[in-house]
Amino acid sequence: MTIYLTVTNDLTYDQRMARVCGSLAAAGYNVVLVGRKMPGSRPLKDTFYKQQRLHCWFQKGKMFYIEYNIRLFFFLLIKKMDVVCAVDLDSILPCLFVSKIKKIQRVYDAHELFCEMKEVVTRPGIYRFWKKVEKYALPQFKHAYTVNQPIADEFYKMYGIKYGVVRNVPVYNKNVVREDTNHGGVFILYQGAVNEGRCFETLIPAMREVNCQLIVCGDGNFMQQAKKLAIDNNVQEKVTFKGNMDPDALRSITAAAYLGINLVENNGLSFYLSLANKFFDYIHAGIPQLCAGYPAYSEINEKHETAVLITDMSSKNIALQLNNLLQNEVLYKRLKDNCAEASAIYNWQNEEKILLNFYKQLLG
Repeated sequence: MTIYLTVTNDLTYDQRMARVCGSLAAAGYNVVLVGRKMPGSRPLKDTFYKQQRLHCWFQKGKMFYIEYNIRLFFFLLIKKMDVVCAVDLDSILPCLFVSKIKKIQRVYDAHELFCEMKEVVTRPGIYRFWKKVEKYALPQFKHAYTVNQPIADEFYKMYGIKYGVVRNVPVYNKNVVREDTNHGGVFILYQGAVNEGRCFETLIPAMREVNCQLIVCGDGNFMQQAKKLAIDNNVQEKVTFKGNMDPDALRSITAAAYLGINLVENNGLSFYLSLANKFFDYIHAGIPQLCAGYPAYSEINEKHETAVLITDMSSKNIALQLNNLLQNEVLYKRLKDNCAEASAIYNWQNEEKILLNFYKQLLG
């Protein structure tokens, strides 16, 4: 059985899709992951599954989405496959049309509530467009899964379709060394997309009151504004922007961090119902984190306290909570010890079983 999965990124840093495709390939499926070629794209690593990048003239904005979707449609049209899986809304239309033409199974993998992202929901014209795409396409995808139960529940409310849940969690390594970090080399880590809505407007000013380094690993549509915020708040010596990092290098720097940051604004259901992969990356690295106190995080933290949860994202409160985590050794040790317990439960070895069962039920 051949499965094609489609994304709009360049494949290099997409750890969720690497895990999904790797597990499907290891289970015996012929897997092809399709993304796009960008000017700065690194060479693809060898994998057990096939990878294909499509070249586009346009790199952002509506012209990119138009061009990529057209190219993706014709690319998929001439390929032989048994299943096509659209990952998020921005590649769903070609998958829908090709599945109808070929009369094959189609799957939707929702990493988030796409229309409720800040970049979309705060722009009325863009929101209307993507909402029309969602209302047209999603009811036609009867087989789907997403990253947590609150998002699955929301899709059911909107379209009456039951979504499976496959969490975006790392592979468990019981032999990982969780050394106690001494205060001599302490730094705070933010990993992930440097996009709108990730609280950089309050996190970076908060660093004026925190005697510690902040390292930002990632890139996105808010990068230039974030760098300007560091300069405007005179914390450019405290805040380092490393850009996108190879997954192996990112795991190393995460394990060396003292604290992790996982903050998002409550300005739409996508963030409010989110369960970011960085939440689990910090847990598996054995580092406590300052995290948004939204439902999915609260549910897990009540069972396994690995984070300090906040809903007040002001600079004053962020600084207060970071300083407490840096100075309160009893709290820090409790959270750190709980990370080991939580990582043995929330890991890819467990989620992989759900994923494989989904495709087994679909394909027999």
